[in-house]
Amino acid sequence: MEPDASLFSLNHHGATTGVTGSCHELVLSDSSSVLIDCGLFQGAETSGDGSNFERLQIEFPIDQVRALVVTHVHIDHVGRIPYLMAAVFRGSIICSEASALLLPLVLEDALKIGFTRNARLIKQFLEQIKSQIVALQYKQWMSVTEDGFGLRVKLQPAGHIIGSAYVECAIGHGKQSRRVVFSGDLGAPYTPLLPTPKSPYRADVVVLESTYGDHVHENRHLRVQRLKQVVERALSNRGVVLIPAFSIGRTQELLYELEQLIHQYGSDQLTDSMSWDELEVIVDSPLAAKMTHAYRQLRPYWDKEAKRKTDHGRHPLSFEQMLTIKDHKMHLHTVKYLADKARPTIVLAASGMCTGGRVVNYLKALIEDSRHDILFVGYQARGTVGRIIQKYGPGGGYVDIDGDRYDIRAHVHTIYGLMCIR
Repeated sequence: MEPDASLFSLNHHGATTGVTGSCHELVLSDSSSVLIDCGLFQGAETSGDGSNFERLQIEFPIDQVRALVVTHVHIDHVGRIPYLMAAVFRGSIICSEASALLLPLVLEDALKIGFTRNARLIKQFLEQIKSQIVALQYKQWMSVTEDGFGLRVKLQPAGHIIGSAYVECAIGHGKQSRRVVFSGDLGAPYTPLLPTPKSPYRADVVVLESTYGDHVHENRHLRVQRLKQVVERALSNRGVVLIPAFSIGRTQELLYELEQLIHQYGSDQLTDSMSWDELEVIVDSPLAAKMTHAYRQLRPYWDKEAKRKTDHGRHPLSFEQMLTIKDHKMHLHTVKYLADKARPTIVLAASGMCTGGRVVNYLKALIEDSRHDILFVGYQARGTVGRIIQKYGPGGGYVDIDGDRYDIRAHVHTIYGLMCIR
């Protein structure tokens, strides 16, 4: 049966000509609609004419928007929420219980980077956000509007990051009802820490994100073996393996897999003078540290495999070989030490696309030294420093960082299997 177009229409305010800035509007009437996500544009997608500020503004009417439904807390899905709030949106922000915990942390970090460091203003904004958040259990229907045919929404686990969901929207009742599904970002099967997502039983219309629709997804065993091989080959140079990692999801997945490799191969030699259980793994990102702590708090949402590990006394997100860099002074000291000593070490640093954050200082210090390796495990949007390094690094190219040119002498690797966990 064809969906009755008179019951709803769709407007897309992002993620149509590129893969970032997700923002979709389900319109029920001239006076009633809901938004699914309100994300930030990134990389070359920030603006078509170089005017980033204008691209970030909420340029569509919001008086009729009754609620915002958040699929997950990655910045390309929630980063325009401060602009939405500035446009005086005061409706409900519906998200999963885990996302309700994570969203204020993500937006606090975004505010400090892109808006203000005024503690009073940030506190005021976060209090307003928290007052509008409605935490919804997975698999539970919630009424959003009662006018006309009415709208109910339900969140289902998406297996992307902790708290991620795809959204089922039920419009009307009985034979007149229609079901619209918004995928958000979907995880691959057997993503570390998270249960595998299950398909919806029904959908009349699906709004599907397809960032990796042209990739063949390796299974988890092959992904982990590729990670092991790249780490072993990279550390044979006795240098640093620098992994630009997204603070939410990707960092925790990598820690989980690295802990498993260390546990499994323990005393096996990684280099001539170092075994796997002597390998140091550095996490250098304040937001990643907060998120890893939050992931540990959200253990009830882990999959059975991860829970079994903790039941047996293992700590996949807080293991002995893991070191968290807590302040900027320690960060600068670590960058200098690793550049001078070239001690075999794995460093996970944000941002994942190398557009800012602490990874930039590592790149400046290490990228021109052939002892080191850069390993990409996350999507690199067009126009980002990460995409340029990924594309031109293997051929000995160069990259401009903060106005200075750097020759890419470090080895560059990409594990596409891990990227498909987006």
